[in-house]
Amino acid sequence: MLLETYTKEIFRPECNPNFQSLHCIAHLDQDVAEALPYLNAALGGFEYLKEPPAVTFRIHGKIITVHPREIAVNALRDEEEADKILEWLKREINEAWDKRGEIEPRYEGSPKPKILEILKLLPKTNCRQCGEPTCMVFSTLVAQGIKGPENCPILSHEDSRRLREYMAQFSLDE
Repeated sequence: MLLETYTKEIFRPECNPNFQSLHCIAHLDQDVAEALPYLNAALGGFEYLKEPPAVTFRIHGKIITVHPREIAVNALRDEEEADKILEWLKREINEAWDKRGEIEPRYEGSPKPKILEILKLLPKTNCRQCGEPTCMVFSTLVAQGIKGPENCPILSHEDSRRLREYMAQFSLDE
């Protein structure tokens, strides 16, 4: 077992203490740096950094980043949710480490949608019916997984289908 223990710190974001969601930092008592490429391969990390090593996952509306000595999780409902995520990650880290002989380590993140490819599928009228000032801003939000084809009221049925197909190749929310 690589990761055995950690201590957690739960807090509201300093940038806006009125936020309802919580953040969590788990301070790891063991260094998991060597397991990160295996964890990235096993779970399909959204982003992988080589130096300093870290892997980021976007799962169910949360951003989770695993560093060698800490795990950061945002947008938590409560401490119970933090505990569930941390225990799940602890199991995943240890399982990836235990099975490292069977896993091809991955030193890159998942492919990401291209904003300009999304923009090509939009009407490009900047009509603001989606609530955004431009189609480019809307494209950026689609690429981040925040908005989807259903959020553009004037998108044709065919372009909506094409945009869904394009986005389906990217796993933004596992």
